[in-house]
Amino acid sequence: MLLTITNTARPATDLGFLLHKHPGRVQEFSQSSGTATVFYPEADEERCTAALLLEIDPVALVRSRGKGSPDFSLSQYVNDRPYAASSLLAVALGDVFRTARAGRCKARPELPDRALPLELRLPALPCRGGPDLARRLFEPLGWEVEARALPLDSAFPEWGESRYVGLALRGTVRLADALNHLYVLLPVLDDGKHYWIAPDEVDKLIRAGEGWLRGHPERGLITRRYLGRRWTLARTALARLAELGDETEEHLEPALAEDAPAGASAADEAAAAEAEAAGESAAEPAVPARPLSVRRREAVLARLEELGAVSVLDLGCGQGELVGALLSRPRFARVAGMDVSPLALAIAARKLRLDRMPDAKRARLTLFQGALTYTDKRLSGYDAAVLMEVVEHVDPPRLAALERVVFGHARPRHVIVTTPNIEYNVRYEFLTGLRHPDHRFEWTRAEFAAWAGRVAAEHGYQVTLEPVGDDDPEVGPPTQMGVFTRDQRS
Repeated sequence: MLLTITNTARPATDLGFLLHKHPGRVQEFSQSSGTATVFYPEADEERCTAALLLEIDPVALVRSRGKGSPDFSLSQYVNDRPYAASSLLAVALGDVFRTARAGRCKARPELPDRALPLELRLPALPCRGGPDLARRLFEPLGWEVEARALPLDSAFPEWGESRYVGLALRGTVRLADALNHLYVLLPVLDDGKHYWIAPDEVDKLIRAGEGWLRGHPERGLITRRYLGRRWTLARTALARLAELGDETEEHLEPALAEDAPAGASAADEAAAAEAEAAGESAAEPAVPARPLSVRRREAVLARLEELGAVSVLDLGCGQGELVGALLSRPRFARVAGMDVSPLALAIAARKLRLDRMPDAKRARLTLFQGALTYTDKRLSGYDAAVLMEVVEHVDPPRLAALERVVFGHARPRHVIVTTPNIEYNVRYEFLTGLRHPDHRFEWTRAEFAAWAGRVAAEHGYQVTLEPVGDDDPEVGPPTQMGVFTRDQRS
């Protein structure tokens, strides 16, 4: 299997810095299926080409019980895997160019953000859908696509075309994006993988799809094929791509994109209709400038600043997105994050780079494990507490305990609660149930208003309700936020 990557931006040899592979060396990398070799057929100021050659070990392939056909006993010995680009090459690419895919370059930190004039070539790859599918997948990403069907046998043209295509991609894109496009789309074109598809494949897809998959017109097909048509995994992935409430596994190294709505909203459709009437292209739905998770976090931060909070407790902090944003603003002198999951806290510590955090910032931060349904003296003494996309994860019979702990025992001056608006779910494509598998319930606007009003009255708070995200005239905003302020008399 062969992949070549060519850069023509002067100095073209910057490609070596980005790939972390020196143009003057030939490097080999052991893979479970064989050996991957990186070398440079050409490298000068005007043009630089890096080649990734994956040589398959037939014995290793047999031992892996290749799943190229339903008849595994035969496909162990007769298959196309040593010759055509597939998930084997995608895995090798992901391993060999791991740092480049993450968009990191210590020697030249400014390089990964530059869009380069690139040309990618794959002489042969299985494509269940032919050249048309290759164009449908790559053209929306800004690539000029040259895809030609390969004959079954050039000596016998009457036999017709094979299921293989020769692919060339040309475009001005970031190298990290180009590599992630291939990492995801090679097995999608093949419509198969050589290894068992486990739930962690969802995380791989979300990471590699940063910044492009959520707005792709074929994201449903891409997700289903990448996940081997495991419908449960596909539904989970599509829900996460749609943002739909939870910020899970975001900003791990390499950094992840934050999720955003997958389906076009009514406002998007109206804008598309106006563009069409004006003679403009409306082929692709409008993509929000900022994902919902970002807008929600910005809304919470803005309200905390307006309220004058100096010490903030993030209850159910997950993997530390809000905690990190709070720490980046010096006005918040004390920041704490509590979560029931030790794993989430460990990931938060890693994402926040706790081991390398400056002493002054570290002194402002506390992370601890705890449950929202049990009183805990560590929850007291903060100006504000935040429950961002948390209450819907609590079993309804346990909500009363949460209310007593937060509003009755901890009693911060302010409490901010955000939660999904279930009425908005109809605006999300592919969503047939709740927004996340762990949600115990989701409230309508009226249900949230009733809950917030009752809790405020019972515990001596005043509450205002605010929308987060585009406020749809029919179904309201995707996220609803309650801002509780304790009466000075209580």
